[in-house]
Amino acid sequence: MATIEDFKKIEIRAGLITAAERIPESEKLIKLLVSFGAFGVRQILAGIAPHFPEAGMLIGRKCAFAYNLDSRTLMGIVSEGMILATGEAGAFSLLSIDQSVPEGSIIR
Repeated sequence: MATIEDFKKIEIRAGLITAAERIPESEKLIKLLVSFGAFGVRQILAGIAPHFPEAGMLIGRKCAFAYNLDSRTLMGIVSEGMILATGEAGAFSLLSIDQSVPEGSIIR
């Protein structure tokens, strides 16, 4: 079981999706460019394509992201974080953040 100290190691930040495109070779992956305000822009790959047939519909959404994860390379593309979402029994939702929350804000 994870402790509260384990949970505190993950930095969860508000990020604004500024660009989104499907990865042609993948049925699941979408490449996102995400602004974290003063913390910069990151490229994040997300396995959410089955839920968003048009990647462009993600642009402008503010969501929660795991910010301080080690980078991973998927299909030759570097991913610098992870979008947070929920999905069970056919229901799916990104963890959205109110638009008034500044980009890069820490989520506790």
